[in-house]
Amino acid sequence: MKTSLGKRFALSFLLTVSISILITSIISNYMIDKKFDKYLLEEHEKKIDKVKSLVEELYNPKNPFKKIHDSQIQRYAVLEDLYIQINDTYGNVVFSSGQSHLVHKKMMGSMMKHMMNRQSNSTLTSYKEESFPIMKNGENIGTIIIGYFGTSNLNERDIGFKNTLNQSFLISVIITFIFGFIISLIMSKELTRPLGKITRIANEMRNGNLKIRSEVNSNAREIDELSKSINYLAQTLQDQEKLRKRLTSDMAHEIRTPLTTLQTHVEALMDGIWEPTPERLQSCHEEILRLKKLVNHLQDLARLEQGNLNLNKTHFSLSNTLEKVIDTFKPQYAKKNLKIIMNILPKVEVFMDEDKIKQILFNILSNSYKYSNDDGVIEIGLKKDEKEIIIWIKDEGIGISNEHLPYIFERFYRGEASRSRETGGAGIGLTITKTLVEAHGGKIEVESEIGKGTTFIIKF
Repeated sequence: MKTSLGKRFALSFLLTVSISILITSIISNYMIDKKFDKYLLEEHEKKIDKVKSLVEELYNPKNPFKKIHDSQIQRYAVLEDLYIQINDTYGNVVFSSGQSHLVHKKMMGSMMKHMMNRQSNSTLTSYKEESFPIMKNGENIGTIIIGYFGTSNLNERDIGFKNTLNQSFLISVIITFIFGFIISLIMSKELTRPLGKITRIANEMRNGNLKIRSEVNSNAREIDELSKSINYLAQTLQDQEKLRKRLTSDMAHEIRTPLTTLQTHVEALMDGIWEPTPERLQSCHEEILRLKKLVNHLQDLARLEQGNLNLNKTHFSLSNTLEKVIDTFKPQYAKKNLKIIMNILPKVEVFMDEDKIKQILFNILSNSYKYSNDDGVIEIGLKKDEKEIIIWIKDEGIGISNEHLPYIFERFYRGEASRSRETGGAGIGLTITKTLVEAHGGKIEVESEIGKGTTFIIKF
């Protein structure tokens, strides 16, 4: 079962937060417990040292332990939950704090064990006694016995501190989990809301609404780029749809004209209106040739676009080939009194299909002648650098508007509204030219401005 991206993101974020909290808590608890146990041991040792120091201070060499019944030791024993017993060097008990004050300690031992979650072998309720010698000026003057319940004499304050610490960890875990849950919801919504809008727009496009556009504004670079890509795709599909409709119209026009001519001529001949003279049969033949030429162009274009083009590459001088092609156009250019300027770098040797290169040049030079004004100038250049060979053909003709410029290499596309075959042609030449250039691993670019002319730039 598929889940939404928002749920997956939220669950992943919560899982990451939970695992991080768990690891942090385990490590923190372990380190704190270790440090706390060490602290308790040190405090326990300090208590014993304090009792020993106190007893040693009360020692009188002339009358040992005369002041031993001083209430100071008794108060200290009650305060620290200790049993204190002092024996002289002969083993006689000279002071005992008694164990009545330890009854409360023993009763709460079981409670502490559950509160601290100790193991079953916990020694919180076990009673221990430790014996230490009493020294005065390097002389053993007696023995002190210290008894207590629990490990390292753990008292209520220590238990309270540890419980507070554990509670703090638990509260921190709960608060952090809630905070992480809220943040995950916010972040998942920030991520999935624009994606949801883009998905709805894509579905609209799939249903045929190519006019829709994404207006998603996001601080996430990837989402912003996705939104722009969706808009670019919608615009491209919309343009392609227009081209497809125009292609159908243009093809119908290109085929209808010769067919209509043939139909009228044949019907006139069949009805006896016309005599089948050689001139009239020649007119029908020209229309048939025009249809055949159009079909051949379509076949060539289909073969080129399907990658079935076989290039017959040879070594030849591109400079010489370009000059020869220009020479064939000079008589035609002279009809419009067009001036030719050649900036051709000599001795540019290439390994290409010479016939296909000539076809490329013929197509572009034919367009330059067709759309150039009388007495204009056509510049033809060839140069070479370390990376590429560049051919450019620049005219001073009518130019191409920015509206039509992106589509001039589309099949059957013609910028002007006229459908005259004398000016418009079939609209396939530039499509074939672009395909031939790309077949050689090159690219073709166009720069144009209405009323100032057009420049075709070919780079190999």
